[in-house]
Amino acid sequence: MKRITYIPIASILTISLFITSCSEPITTDSFSTSLTDIVYDPVEFTPNLPSSFPILEVPEDNPLTVDGIKLGQHLFFDPVLSADSTMSCASCHLPEASFTDQLAVSTGIDGIAGTRSSMSLVNIGFAYTGLFWDGSVQTLEEQALLPVEDPIELHNSWMNVVPKLGSSPLYQELFRKAFGIESTSEISKELAAKAIAQYERVLISGNSKYDKEERGEYFYSEEENEGFVMFFDEDPDILDAECFHCHSAPLLTDNSFRNNGLDAVSDLADFADLGRGGFNEISLDNGKFRVPTLRNIALTAPYMHDGRFQTLEEVLDHYSMGGHFSPNRDPEMVKLDLTEDQKQNLIAFLHTLTDTSYLSLEHIQNPFN
Repeated sequence: MKRITYIPIASILTISLFITSCSEPITTDSFSTSLTDIVYDPVEFTPNLPSSFPILEVPEDNPLTVDGIKLGQHLFFDPVLSADSTMSCASCHLPEASFTDQLAVSTGIDGIAGTRSSMSLVNIGFAYTGLFWDGSVQTLEEQALLPVEDPIELHNSWMNVVPKLGSSPLYQELFRKAFGIESTSEISKELAAKAIAQYERVLISGNSKYDKEERGEYFYSEEENEGFVMFFDEDPDILDAECFHCHSAPLLTDNSFRNNGLDAVSDLADFADLGRGGFNEISLDNGKFRVPTLRNIALTAPYMHDGRFQTLEEVLDHYSMGGHFSPNRDPEMVKLDLTEDQKQNLIAFLHTLTDTSYLSLEHIQNPFN
């Protein structure tokens, strides 16, 4: 079992997992158009990772290619994936909002609200411990299959989507160039999901003021520096804000699942949303959610899995008081009693984590604009 890995600045091959599926591929069996007149000449895409970033692991059966990413880019922004052609993946993952929708909970094509907030997709290719707030999906390929058939989200079926893709001259060319298929009958939901996963893997953000300061290209203001010192506990004489334990560098998340004291419960079964425990059925994981990245955090309000906090000030108020008690509240949750000046210094630092420069890259932008 092998995996392609990309190291910052360079790329190598290493061991990993194949992406497999128990279901039979849904294809365009009702028709078949030859695509062999379209040139298939795949070109490897090597992401330009910041030098501080970890390796980017990619399944061997879905390597990053220029045309694979291009296909995924089109599918991500195309409302053809939804039943009424009104919503796309990008409807809940807006590029300008760090690929969130800035809503407490997302709403699908039928106007029905979900139960959780749309997570940022920035640097999502490094989320190796599981996707979604509860970690219930392990790979981007698996995740990309789900929104189409989710009754609250795009409320469609791949049996409906695949023939539409196969009858489109645009997608005939894109699928051929991305995967070398020889006829439209080979277009499948699995290939569509692989392409979307390729696109999501290259949503890499790592050129914020924080990164530039680390490289000696930017100097913090007094407030930003105070916030940085508190965030990472760089000075024993300055209050430790306890942030870096969960939001560690360079990704500003440790990709763990934790209960950060959002709800006061005396019994682990009493959480309104069981979170991680609802997926793995381990009661000690009830009320735990994936630690999100803080990169571009100033762009992604409201906050938490249910969007209960509207501002960073509210978030810091919650952490300052130590959160609410529950039997499995994370031990890092302690009462801080931050002053208003300390909160504002932390917020000043959090704003240095904003980076929108990656949105100017052609392979990231909406191809239909």
